[in-house]
Amino acid sequence: MTGNNRGLISALLCFGLWGVLPIYWKHLDFISPPSLVAQRTIWTCLAMWPLLWWRGIGVKGDLRTISWHFLSGLLIGGNWLLYVWAVVSEQMIEGALGYYINPFFNMLFGLIWFGERQNRLQMIAIAVAFCGVLMQIPGVGHFPWLALSIALTFSLYGVVRKRSPLGAIDGLTVETSALVPIAVGWLIYQNSNIPEAFGGSWENALWLAGTGVITAFPLLFFGYASRTIRLSTLGMLQFIGPTIQFLIGWKMYGEPMSTPRLLSFGLIWLAIGLYAYNAISRRQNERQPMLAE
Repeated sequence: MTGNNRGLISALLCFGLWGVLPIYWKHLDFISPPSLVAQRTIWTCLAMWPLLWWRGIGVKGDLRTISWHFLSGLLIGGNWLLYVWAVVSEQMIEGALGYYINPFFNMLFGLIWFGERQNRLQMIAIAVAFCGVLMQIPGVGHFPWLALSIALTFSLYGVVRKRSPLGAIDGLTVETSALVPIAVGWLIYQNSNIPEAFGGSWENALWLAGTGVITAFPLLFFGYASRTIRLSTLGMLQFIGPTIQFLIGWKMYGEPMSTPRLLSFGLIWLAIGLYAYNAISRRQNERQPMLAE
């Protein structure tokens, strides 16, 4: 199997796992969302340090780098909390909407902070996606603040991470390590004894410990895929995750799907199609001069 094929399989595993994770979060309804995120932070940190040792990665960073990762840790922790809240409060479809529109926030922030110019088709895709978000208002009866907050926190997380020289694995290790004291403090504040903090039984404690593994492994697959396949391909494959989440929320957990809401997602999917077409066209245009040479 070639490196490109392994990278493609890694990407499919990564986004597939992220797609089915809501089922896991649903199973952890014995603990509140803030406490679940605190547990996820602690167990992810414990999973990342052996992973660093296995991969032979050293963590080096000055105070400025650590400060950036503390901020990025707050953003990714907030993103985790928002999405877990969406899942347990039966708003999984709105959570999926957040990850659908996240790439369009990335393009917008790339323009604002990094001077990344967007062509006309990309701007049209952003406008169509925005119209799709507005269509959610008649679809669910309120403005989709939860979806926008999920997209905003994850996009801002990407902006902050671009400021750091650390990679995905060592960066997440620093982020979770910086947040562990806050997570431990929250669990102590919320629970009168240790068994209660871990769900009151060994079975529940094992489910909570698994949050570290299910956070680390998709990240490993993503890191390998990002190094071996084109970013344009990776960008299009990332929509696998929210599509699975959307179908799970709708078909498995019976979340409501009105006609306006379906039309809203239709506009989002149209924007994704424009985004994908633009990426493919740019890739072909880049290859033509190379072939001519």
